[in-house]
Amino acid sequence: MYTQYFNLRQQPFSIAPDPRYLFMSERHREALAHLLYGVGSGGGFVLLTGEIGAGKTTVCRCFIEQIPADCRLAYIFNPKLTVEELLQSVCDEFGVAPEGASVKSYVDAVNSYLLESHAAGLNNVLVIDEAQNLSADVLEQLRLLTNLETSERKLLQIILIGQPELRQMLARPELEQLAQRVIARYHLGPLSEAEVGSYIRHRLAVAGAGAVELFPRGLLRRIHQLSKGVPRRINLLCDRALLGAYVENRAQVNAVILRRAAQEVFAGESAPVGARAWRVAAAGVLAGAALTAAAAWQLMPSVRSPSATGHAAAPQAPAAAQAASRASQAAGRVTQAAAASSASAAATAPQGAASPATLVAPSWLTMDAALGQLAAKWEVALSEGEGCAEASRHNLRCMQGKGGLEEIRNLDRPAIIKLRDGDSLPRNVLLTAIDGKSATLVGARGSETVSLDALDARFDGTFTTFWRAPRSWREEVSEGDKGPDVDWLARRLAQINGVKKPRENLPLAGETLRYLREFQLAQGLKADGVAGPRTFIRLSQPGRETEPHLLAKAGN
Repeated sequence: MYTQYFNLRQQPFSIAPDPRYLFMSERHREALAHLLYGVGSGGGFVLLTGEIGAGKTTVCRCFIEQIPADCRLAYIFNPKLTVEELLQSVCDEFGVAPEGASVKSYVDAVNSYLLESHAAGLNNVLVIDEAQNLSADVLEQLRLLTNLETSERKLLQIILIGQPELRQMLARPELEQLAQRVIARYHLGPLSEAEVGSYIRHRLAVAGAGAVELFPRGLLRRIHQLSKGVPRRINLLCDRALLGAYVENRAQVNAVILRRAAQEVFAGESAPVGARAWRVAAAGVLAGAALTAAAAWQLMPSVRSPSATGHAAAPQAPAAAQAASRASQAAGRVTQAAAASSASAAATAPQGAASPATLVAPSWLTMDAALGQLAAKWEVALSEGEGCAEASRHNLRCMQGKGGLEEIRNLDRPAIIKLRDGDSLPRNVLLTAIDGKSATLVGARGSETVSLDALDARFDGTFTTFWRAPRSWREEVSEGDKGPDVDWLARRLAQINGVKKPRENLPLAGETLRYLREFQLAQGLKADGVAGPRTFIRLSQPGRETEPHLLAKAGN
């Protein structure tokens, strides 16, 4: 309806899986890399999970297009099947003709097929979408299918794609054997605020929007909040917003149109955090104003009653009404102020935690001061202005990264983070502790506790932390490297995998390289076989009690 109005060739935000509109974020590329690595890793299970609309099917389609020529694929998209029905579907997908209609005949046919394929140098991959719908009996049968193996590899690779509850299913005790065969797993999270902007611009460009800015940059943060970074929700919201702009004969979407679109598309959902905050605040102010007005109305007659003054009480009613009116006007002004401040702050912090509005007030640090505070956590004193250079002389290495709070949580180290403050440049605070619902920040005026929702709303995604490695450790260790750092890496990976101590002074290759990639996959890292700071920190975490940690009570 609105395509001609905006000079677009097509609707840019259709939820149909049109490959021309494919936008691969860093998370989607990571997910795809996990699937592709899993195909060549020797069999077993690969697990890809994500929220509804996160783009799992998009990643799966990309994977199917990129599988090697020597790989045969079976794809099941409706797994709400019995054991017999699933096995029959597997036979149909691989083109296998069983001799009977029993479970045994299906399994025998699949096993014969896998042996013949292996002899011909072919690999076989079974992809099951919406795998959260599989029953425990079907999952157990799938595990049994992977029992067929040679001395080098399993003959069937199974990829399970599903919603987050799939991970919960595999955590059940009765499915522990299957869970132990998962060689790679990845959870596809939502898009970041910056990625939401790129996503919208990409789809508009493909649809022919050119340089026209249909969604002003000032709205992108709100779109991210309303959609929660989920691609399908972004599509629904933006499609309805463009329709609203068309109906109102506007050249671009504005905040009012976006809000109305969200109310229509996400009807029935609870209001976003910021909206709840100012509505609660406004309700409280209005209630207080009403009580004040009511009290004024009730008290005025008692002060000047007819029996006390000989005058009627009626003339006092206008005064009470004026008081009520003034209170209402004041409530309106305060409500407007609360609504304005809520645009940059959510007031849902748990009891005892600071609200986002107070989060920015007390604590900004210069980078020099922040590095000094961070080094003090490692019991190192830095001279002002020396920063990372002096820290390196104490065997502390600076690591600058980009990611969400979950990335920092996984590193489990105190970190300098940057928080947005309105339209100004992000500024520094020191994050020293995280628990289930709150975080502790340290700044120029001391420390404060804030809710994770409030922190996440302001965090710009960049951070700096320290890590300590053996003095021989290079910034990165990759395939073919030799030396003490590779020996340390081999010993640690062997320990994790419960194997005997490896031989030293060997290059990073073979079994050690395979262990490294498997470890990176299990930790949600890029499985490139390159051991950089993130990999080292994850490898070295056990037994490092002398180092400061983030996942501990404030004060560590």
